[in-house]
Amino acid sequence: MFAALGDDTRARLVGRLCVEGPLSITHLSEGTGVTRQAVTKQLRTLGRVGLVRDFRRGRERIYELEPKRLEKARRSLDQISAEWDAAISRLQAFVEDDRNDDKHR
Repeated sequence: MFAALGDDTRARLVGRLCVEGPLSITHLSEGTGVTRQAVTKQLRTLGRVGLVRDFRRGRERIYELEPKRLEKARRSLDQISAEWDAAISRLQAFVEDDRNDDKHR
């Protein structure tokens, strides 16, 4: 999932869907400088990892975000962030303890 979001085009598509809601490929392609075929390919990749889903509305295929999958990604990032914060705190405490030991020698 994170690899899929690592691509700039796919990240922009997810961003647009977050802000604008469900959109057709025509609307998602507008103003991007990317062909409709390329947008379709990127949306398929996002669909395979469960970040978007699609449905038909008349002759158009509409894409929307899969909120449960995005929430799971957010929780994962929050956990990773908390682990990094804890690691940095441990490192900072170690460095400060080492400095204090050096002062008392």
